[in-house]
Amino acid sequence: MGMLSEFKNFAMKGNIVDLAVAVIIGGAFGKIVSSFVGDVVMPCVNPLIPGGDWKTIEVGPGVKLGSFLGTVVDFVIIAFVIFMAIKALDKMKKAEPAPAPAGPTEDQKLLMEIRDALKK
Repeated sequence: MGMLSEFKNFAMKGNIVDLAVAVIIGGAFGKIVSSFVGDVVMPCVNPLIPGGDWKTIEVGPGVKLGSFLGTVVDFVIIAFVIFMAIKALDKMKKAEPAPAPAGPTEDQKLLMEIRDALKK
């Protein structure tokens, strides 16, 4: 039973649960970005590509450059959005006021009194 309870403690740590949520949300976000690239960005790029549809561009037998291009655009968009989110979080962290310094403790007050008495 010891190993089972150790596993339960490991699996229920906050970091593991947060990671699982991040993976699920990341997968859904990846689908949104793929749809954005495939359905919005690439149709705007298609007229600029000789031959029309970007998905059908091949450089050699089986080398699908169009599919690769779509994946690269997906990555760039995801990386940019993550960059902007982290930048916003950092800005919010810096905006928080620093806590006021705590006053001296009872021990420190007593030591200050002793120091002042010794000076006299």
